Amino acid sequence: MMSNRNIDALFQLIHSLEKSEKRNFKLYIKRNSNNEDLKVIELFDAIDKLNDYDEPLLLKKLSSIKKPQLSNIKTHLYKQLLASLRLIKSSESIDLQLHEQLDYARILYNKGLYLQSLKILERVKELAISFNQDSFLIQVISLEKKIENLYITRSIHNRAERLTNEALEVNARRQQITMLSNLALQLYSWYIKKGHARIEKDQSDIERFLHDNLPQNAFRLSGFYAKLYLYQSFSWYAFIRQDFLMYYRYTQKWVDLFVAQANMITVEPAHYIKGMHNLLNALYIIKNHEKFEITLNEFKAFALTPVANMYENNRIQTFVYISAASLNQHIMEGTFKNGLRLIPDIEEKLNLYHSYIDTHRILVFNYKIAGLYFGAGNFEKAIDYLNKIINGDIDLRLDLQCYARLLHLLAHYELGNYDLMQYLVKSVYRFMQKMENQTVIEKEMMNFLRESLQKSPSEVKSDFKEFLKKIKKFETSRFETRAFSYFDIVAWIESKVYDKPMSEIIMKKCKSRKKRIYAIYQRSE
Repeated sequence: MMSNRNIDALFQLIHSLEKSEKRNFKLYIKRNSNNEDLKVIELFDAIDKLNDYDEPLLLKKLSSIKKPQLSNIKTHLYKQLLASLRLIKSSESIDLQLHEQLDYARILYNKGLYLQSLKILERVKELAISFNQDSFLIQVISLEKKIENLYITRSIHNRAERLTNEALEVNARRQQITMLSNLALQLYSWYIKKGHARIEKDQSDIERFLHDNLPQNAFRLSGFYAKLYLYQSFSWYAFIRQDFLMYYRYTQKWVDLFVAQANMITVEPAHYIKGMHNLLNALYIIKNHEKFEITLNEFKAFALTPVANMYENNRIQTFVYISAASLNQHIMEGTFKNGLRLIPDIEEKLNLYHSYIDTHRILVFNYKIAGLYFGAGNFEKAIDYLNKIINGDIDLRLDLQCYARLLHLLAHYELGNYDLMQYLVKSVYRFMQKMENQTVIEKEMMNFLRESLQKSPSEVKSDFKEFLKKIKKFETSRFETRAFSYFDIVAWIESKVYDKPMSEIIMKKCKSRKKRIYAIYQRSE
């Protein structure tokens, strides 16, 4: 899989265009064609035919453009492309519609046609309110106030007082939203950099951070965006603290917010898609198989809707999160070999979208695919994917990199590469020491592997039974739960104790959990 990389901006934009968008651009640019615009079309066609951006090759294909001219013509082409896209996309986006109407209002205002400007502003205000677009409301109210200062309209009684109150109300709401959106972003950034809280200090730090940055009366705030960023903040907070039931509750609130205001899915599809992803992730961690399957099917149905396919960004994010959830489902249910069938299609699309997918997401996919191969017993392939994480120059998710190294060790253990493991154990131990806050399970795993290398198979079998008793005690520990969400260590140890494939162990547990949940459901009926 390829990671995100720098690509020429114009090349990237042209190759992101659909056929209808390319056709529209040609019509747009030819309406008022001149010599410069003819060169723009020539450049557009040449770049469109390139598989990779190669400037020397590009110049050879351009008969009318010299090297000193290329930079300026590229800039002009880029602007013209954006202008043509804006024309055809304005009806698809509330943002663009509001921008367009505001532009019209400003034009009328500048011509001194104040009443006409105010009529448009009233329509913009109604649309902005219905879609919770406070940032546009501020601009509308600002222009209304400017008109009232310059021209006595007498159109509405007590208009000055009303505008003043509206401005104060919207500004107060925007301040709260800004604080909450900042908090959500900072908590997410914390997780991306550090992963889960591993020791008491991590937990106290994140609790203090939330307390210091949470607006007063946060749970009494109204409005779509205030609630959205509040639920996001507590989702990240719970996830970092490994309080996965709390994480599930707030991701469900996040998604339910969009269910209650379905029109906001068209305005904020990325937030809805991210909410569905986090809800599925929560259900995966708490192993609620039935709800996971229902939610995944709902997400797949959404992926077929016009909203999901309106923009490339929506399509890519939906693909990424549905693919990750589908891999998780096979890992959760132990159907590793079935999960391997998904990999070729996923990798093909990851390569297709490599310019749009961040390195963190590629890191996660490599780990999940490695986990599938490990569970399916193909330890060599698991090592190949784990090496992409271990040898990659990525300063992200130290927790995931830690577990990649641990799984890498276990794969070599399964292959019987004991000589190599002597070196690897020391290397992984040094890496974990740099993290300064290993969990108990990580330490126990390292000690067990180091000691088992010195023992006979019969001794190791006995040790596995004792090790299983010790590890199972940590399944309910707050700071150890992350180990079980990254890799089912208990199932792996049980596979050694009972001489059964890891997949069989997990599938049996999965069936047992489903029966218990079904029995609970029947009693509740």
